[in-house]
Amino acid sequence: MPPSQTVVLLDHHGAQIQHLDDAAGETVKEHRHYTRQHASDVRSEHEFFRDVCDALAARAEILVLGSHTAQADFRRYVDKHRPALVAHLVGWETVDQPTPAQALAAARAFFVKFDRMAGRSHSQ
Repeated sequence: MPPSQTVVLLDHHGAQIQHLDDAAGETVKEHRHYTRQHASDVRSEHEFFRDVCDALAARAEILVLGSHTAQADFRRYVDKHRPALVAHLVGWETVDQPTPAQALAAARAFFVKFDRMAGRSHSQ
């Protein structure tokens, strides 16, 4: 498996990031600002997505798993604020609350297909 393949299990409350080439993983939690200020939820979401993007910055190939809404919001943020990351987001799959083990299994299956399509051998 090529290095730097990563899966992100994303919802609006947090992101589980797992690197397939090692056992390292991390969690990014949402930011909650309980204020009456206009658009504080938007600011919180932007801070959360910023932290997710920072955690993904050094990764070459990223699969994003999550609800359709969470993926769409994250995609809009990346397109607008982190366009350099767009080329590294190689797959988007809508899933309904998988366990971390199910997300990892889905990512491994995705990247086997992805590697074949890219003409790379995939040893397991």
